[in-house]
Amino acid sequence: MARVAVTGLGPVSSIGVGRRAFAGALRAGRSGISRITSFDPSGFPHQNAGEVRGFRPDGRLRRLDPRRWGRSSLFAASAARLAAADGGLDPGSLDPGRAHAVIGTTSGESAVAEALTAQIVEHGFAVQDPALLAQVPAGRLANAVSEELGLLGESLTIATACSASNYALGYAYDLLVTGEADVVLAGGADSVCRWAHAGFYRLGALAEHACAPFDRDRSGILTGEGGAVLLLETFDHARVRGARIYAELLGHGLNCDARHPVAPDTASVAECMRLAHRNAGVAPGDVDYICAHGTGTPTNDLVESKAILEVFGDDPPPVSSIKSMIGHTMGAACGFGAIAAVLAVDQGFLPPTINWTTPDPGMPGIDPVPNTARRARPRIAQNDGFAFGGNNAIVMLGAVA
Repeated sequence: MARVAVTGLGPVSSIGVGRRAFAGALRAGRSGISRITSFDPSGFPHQNAGEVRGFRPDGRLRRLDPRRWGRSSLFAASAARLAAADGGLDPGSLDPGRAHAVIGTTSGESAVAEALTAQIVEHGFAVQDPALLAQVPAGRLANAVSEELGLLGESLTIATACSASNYALGYAYDLLVTGEADVVLAGGADSVCRWAHAGFYRLGALAEHACAPFDRDRSGILTGEGGAVLLLETFDHARVRGARIYAELLGHGLNCDARHPVAPDTASVAECMRLAHRNAGVAPGDVDYICAHGTGTPTNDLVESKAILEVFGDDPPPVSSIKSMIGHTMGAACGFGAIAAVLAVDQGFLPPTINWTTPDPGMPGIDPVPNTARRARPRIAQNDGFAFGGNNAIVMLGAVA
């Protein structure tokens, strides 16, 4: 089977747009959290999120008309354009039928749906804007990538909530190793929206000011947004065109316990880790860094930590959560995690978990890389993703031998 190379990184995030800016912010432990501007949050006790301020897709996109696309689709297309540029890929040089787009999401075009809902509430169904209606389908996220880059292969949007980007990366891996594709643009996109903010607040899972994963006094998530796309291709394709290979996508693991709408399950999460290791051909002792799901909720962090200790024993590798910096970007979260893991492997550092002050005695042995990035040379990184409904997905990334 073919090996899968990561040759381009396209982050559009609240802490930076593009590989260099994103990597610099991770190293600095920069926070992208601010008061929400996407909607009026004044009615909420908690009003912060990780928004991409000043996002201007028209200065980055070449083929799409931003007026015809929703914010999430524009995040996806912009991230894909960045990934292609970062990888030195000329889309016109591809066999377009062997180039695919796979994008994960939680809420799809949430901002568009909310705008339509406001029209209905104020004026009734008869006055809905046809242009907005055309932007609603979530499938347009992957379609935006395909149209922007002129790809004619599969255009697939995967909606497995907060693990969706890892599902997308896993699907891309399968396309490449089985010889069905030469190139896949894979990742995720989502937008900050009122209903998700309200929903997490009503669940009691929303932090007021800051997200503090693995801290004893953690209180919840902050919502976030953006687009995160990786350029993936077979090693043969990458080498023929002389591409730089940042890392190798070694494999993935997927499972679903489906036991509870929102509560994660330790045994299922641990088994997903074992599946990912087995499929990637690695042992727990080979893993040097875990880019955690790390939402900052009391339950998620405890369950993830217990699963890690079950699989890795009492001395697991360092475990950090970039959600402390960018918030929970929903369907884009694992895409950002994968980019962070690739940067860790390629550049020799571990991203920190910021806002961390106090160890949790319920998570003995967990090293969250507190507050400051750490010099290291991780060879193999594990990127965790766990979603509502028990949808677990993990991808493994490694240094190029």
